[in-house]
Amino acid sequence: MVDLLLRPPRASSPASARRRPVRVLLSCCCAMFLALAMLLGAGGAASAHDELTGTDPADGAAVEVLPPSLELSFSNVPSGIGAQIQVLDESGEDWAEGPVEIVDRTATQSLRAGAPAGDYTVSWRVVSSDSHPIEGVFSFTAQQGSTAALDSISTPEPVDVQEDPAEVTPTAGVSDFPWSIVLMIAALVVIVGVLAFSARRRLRNR
Repeated sequence: MVDLLLRPPRASSPASARRRPVRVLLSCCCAMFLALAMLLGAGGAASAHDELTGTDPADGAAVEVLPPSLELSFSNVPSGIGAQIQVLDESGEDWAEGPVEIVDRTATQSLRAGAPAGDYTVSWRVVSSDSHPIEGVFSFTAQQGSTAALDSISTPEPVDVQEDPAEVTPTAGVSDFPWSIVLMIAALVVIVGVLAFSARRRLRNR
């Protein structure tokens, strides 16, 4: 027993000494693969936001007449809160009218009448279904503006409105019976009575 305690430890064999660098290298490779998998997973989660799948008019398209509204299609249903779409002409004037309407995966933006022909730049920003804002820009060209919509609106002519005799409100104080004459006669009778009573009273006092 004493010999076992006093016996010096065995020296490692050359084979085990050669295996240690291999184990260390395998451990480092596993750690690198694990870190790479975590980074790829985080990148995949970050790129899971909704995407713009199409526009009407399309990006870079040339339409004959400027449409009354624009449509943007997305991969998922975006949120209607905070949605903004600007439709700027060559001078930078915004022709968007009213709020953005979102139905299913399509966002629609109405345009004001009287927009000119030319190049248009559409700048949009919505909140995706995962509550992250996304935005983008596209452009198109309109060979004819929406001025025809203004020409088709004519000023309405005044229309003579005939009042219905049954709905005419009678004038206040007007009646078939002559109440004013009756009131005048009553007032005269009262005055004459007062004068007669006063005269009799004076005669009695004399």
